[in-house]
Amino acid sequence: MEQQPMTYGADYKPIPAISATSGEGVEVLQDLYCYNVRIVNICLVGNPNGNNFILVDAGMPGSANEIIATIEERFGANSRPKAIVLTHGHFDHVGSILELVEHWKVSVYAHPLELPYLTGKKSYPEPDPTVEGGIIAKLSSLFPNEPINLGSHVQALPSNGMIPGMEGFCWVHTPGHTPGHVSYFRDHDGTLIAGDAFVTVKQESLYSVLTQKKEISGPPRYFTPDWKAAWESVKKLQRLRPSVAITGHGLPMMGEELSTSLKMLADNFGRIAVPDYGKYVGQQLKH
Repeated sequence: MEQQPMTYGADYKPIPAISATSGEGVEVLQDLYCYNVRIVNICLVGNPNGNNFILVDAGMPGSANEIIATIEERFGANSRPKAIVLTHGHFDHVGSILELVEHWKVSVYAHPLELPYLTGKKSYPEPDPTVEGGIIAKLSSLFPNEPINLGSHVQALPSNGMIPGMEGFCWVHTPGHTPGHVSYFRDHDGTLIAGDAFVTVKQESLYSVLTQKKEISGPPRYFTPDWKAAWESVKKLQRLRPSVAITGHGLPMMGEELSTSLKMLADNFGRIAVPDYGKYVGQQLKH
C-alpha cells in the first residue's frame, strides 16, 4: 500500500516574530539543552558525548535547517535523534517537523488525545485575538491552527508513562492548553520539560516576547480553550516539586525561584493566568 505524503495545514506559513534570545542555546544540565527558535524553545535530552538523544518539539515553520545545525553542533556531524517527542501540536511546536522527519527518518510520539491534530483529522480551536493580554494576542488570528498530517510517522506515547529513548523521564498529562498536552518529568533530579502548561514569559505581550523578561505565567492565553483543566495541570506539576524547568516559551527557571514562582501560580492561577476576558474564559475561575 502506497504511503500518503505528510502535509502541513493549508494555513501554515512563516510568522514574523522573534525574541531577544532567538538562536541562543543554554546547557541547563549536562544532558539537557534548551535552544530558542525565534519565539519557542526546543529541548535536546541526552549526553553530548554520545549519540543517544531525543528532540522535544520541533520549532517554528521554516526552522528545520537551524534545528539540524544546532543538533550537529552539539552532537556531531550527521547526528540524529532517536525520536521526536512532542508536548503538543500547535504550529510553533511542530513547525518544522515534516522536514525533520524526512531528513532523519525518525518516529514521532505524542499523547493519544493529540493525534487527531497530527494526522489531519481535526483543527485546533481558532486563536482568540480578543483575549486580554497584549499585541501578540491581538495578532494571533494570523497563527495557523489547521492540523498537520504525519500519517504513520506519529504514534501514541506508551500508556505506562514511559518515553521511548528518554530513559528516566515519564510523561505527565497536562491538558488545558490542548487536550493532549503533556509535560516530561524526571523524578531522580526533578527535571521538568513543561511545554506550554506554564511558561516563563508573558507570551501575549510583545515587549515581554522581545526582551524575554522572565516571569512565570500560565499557558499562552490566545491558544488556551480550557482554563479549568489548565489550572489543574499547573497544580499537578507544582505537586511534583520540580527543581529545574524548561518551558515552551521563556528562559529556564530553577531552584528557589522556580519553587516559589510555581507555587504562587498554582495558588493564584485565576488571578495571574486566566485573562479577564476572551471567548474561552469561564468566569467561575476568576477571583
